[in-house]
Amino acid sequence: MKLSGKKALITGGNSGIGLATAKLFVEQGAQVAITGRDQKTLDEAAALLGPGARAYRADVTNREERKQLFEALAKDFGKLDIVFANAGISGSTPTGSTDEAVFENIININLNGVFFTINAAAPLLNDGGSIIINGSVHNYLGAPGYAAYAATKGGVVSMARAIAGDLAPRNIRVNVVAPGATKTPIWTRGASSSAPDEARQKRVAAIAAGIPLGRWGEPEELAKAALFLASDDSSYVNAVELMVDGGATGAPFGAPMFRQ
Repeated sequence: MKLSGKKALITGGNSGIGLATAKLFVEQGAQVAITGRDQKTLDEAAALLGPGARAYRADVTNREERKQLFEALAKDFGKLDIVFANAGISGSTPTGSTDEAVFENIININLNGVFFTINAAAPLLNDGGSIIINGSVHNYLGAPGYAAYAATKGGVVSMARAIAGDLAPRNIRVNVVAPGATKTPIWTRGASSSAPDEARQKRVAAIAAGIPLGRWGEPEELAKAALFLASDDSSYVNAVELMVDGGATGAPFGAPMFRQ
C-alpha cells in the first residue's frame, strides 16, 4: 500500500472528488480526516469510509471554525503527512451583471479558504509531506460567465508555486491537480440542476464532444492522480499543475467535435 502509516486531511471530503480520494487513501493505508459543511453528507461519507476516517464539520473560510478544526486534528491525529485542499464551489459571474457578494464568496472559498487551510495545516505537517490543491481547466478555457471561478483556479496555481518555495526547506512538496469535466455533484447544483433532463443531457454530450478522449472523467480517476501526488511515487514532483482533463487543454483539436 502506498500510504501505509500516513495521516491525511481532505477538505470537502464528503462528496465528489474529495470523497473518492478519501476512499482511495483509506484503501492505501492512510488515516484520513475529511471536512465538509453539511452534516448529513459528512455522516454518510464517514459511514462509507469506515474506521480509517474521521469526519469534521467545518467551514474552512470561517476563522473560528478553522481554528477549532485544527485544534481537533492536533488532538486526534497529532501530525499530518498529506493535505488535499479540495473544498471549493463553482458559480456563474457574467461580466456586467454579477452581484459583488456572489463574486466575493467564490473568491473567499476557492482562494482564501485554500490558503488559510494550508497556512493552518503547515505547523502540523511532517517534514517531507505533500500538499495538493484542487485546480481546474478553467484556468485556461476562458469560459464565458466564469470569471471568479477561473480567477481562483489560476490563483491557486501561482499560490502553490509560492508555497512550494516557502516549504522547500522542509521538503514539503506542493502541487495542483487540475480536473477537467468530472462527474461530481458540483454539476448538479444551481441553475443547471433545474433544467429539463433532455437539456442537461445535451449539455453533458456537448462538453464530452470537446474532450479528446470523448467522455467525462470519473471522480476515481482524479483520486488516482491525487494519490500519485500524495505518495512517494511523485517524490521529485514539486510545484506542478497536473492536468487530468482527457486532453481538453493539451490537445483540444483532437476532440470528437473537430474530427467529424
